[in-house]
Amino acid sequence: MKSITIKGSKREIVGKKSTKALRNADMVPCVLYGENEPLHFAAKELDFSKLVYTPNAHTVVIKLEDGDYNAVIQDIQFHPVSDSILHVDFYQLNEGKEISMNIPVQVEGAAPGVLNSGGTLILNKRKLRVRALPGNLPDMIVANISGLKLGNKLYTKELQSDDYTLLHPDNTVVCQVKTSRASMKDSVEQVELDTDQEGGDDNTEETAAE
Repeated sequence: MKSITIKGSKREIVGKKSTKALRNADMVPCVLYGENEPLHFAAKELDFSKLVYTPNAHTVVIKLEDGDYNAVIQDIQFHPVSDSILHVDFYQLNEGKEISMNIPVQVEGAAPGVLNSGGTLILNKRKLRVRALPGNLPDMIVANISGLKLGNKLYTKELQSDDYTLLHPDNTVVCQVKTSRASMKDSVEQVELDTDQEGGDDNTEETAAE
């Protein structure tokens, strides 16, 4: 999985007044949790743009005065009005310890049910939660839809991997091909047309018989 670097400075003073001063300076108060005591630091809000405002999943390299720390975002708080970042919690990675993380789903291929039958592809899960060692975390989970005909579904059991565990029941629907409203309308109109034609043929036969 790709990493994004966040440069920060340790916080010696922790409190409401200090936190407010940081936010006024466009800095984000952060906490790094792990096996040791929580580590408080601050980083520029601008540095979080590629990490937060993206559909992709990333690990983080936090660069502080005493060294680098590998981590993932555990929690993030936004301002309810301005949507600015108020606080970020990180969890330090341990290469020998599995972690859980939401990974985006990427659809690949072309579904016959869409191309040939006029169906609509529905993506039920845009992200899937996985558990894996840090080194085995995927950038994305590929959902190949090349075998989906009209009415078919792709389940999580078909996306399992030896590198990670999907934390969803095997029968969780990732995506499916449904009949579109347009094709349903066409089918109804065709049935009505066929019915009208059949009725017209009967009248013709009766008239000829008379």
